[in-house]
Amino acid sequence: MKKMTNILYWIAMAGILFWFAYSKGWILTNFQSIDAKQALQLLENDNNVSLLDVRTIAEYKEGHLRDATLIPVQALSQNLGMLKMDKNKKMIVYCRTGSRSVAASRILEENGFTPLNVKGGIIQLQAAGAEIIK
Repeated sequence: MKKMTNILYWIAMAGILFWFAYSKGWILTNFQSIDAKQALQLLENDNNVSLLDVRTIAEYKEGHLRDATLIPVQALSQNLGMLKMDKNKKMIVYCRTGSRSVAASRILEENGFTPLNVKGGIIQLQAAGAEIIK
């Protein structure tokens, strides 16, 4: 009985580790994650990028990047049509810390977009010197 409990314990631990790595975008991703400095350089130097904020409306009102389109991650699947003009562009995706943007990037990638997930979200973008609009 104790051996079976040990086996189940380690299976559960492996499952939790797998879920954590998946939710952080460390495994099983078909999109690129970039740091805040790379995102800011792309926004400054590449005309073929768009910007998607996947936070809540309240978070967006507290401050966001200039020209960011707001579609909360919970509503993204139903509102992909809002992004059809940007389908051929690289799409920089950010949230607060970089977790919701992983989920959003998965949705976008599954629907033919080219997402670039910002690691660390708007917190790291601010730390890298991004201009925040209110």
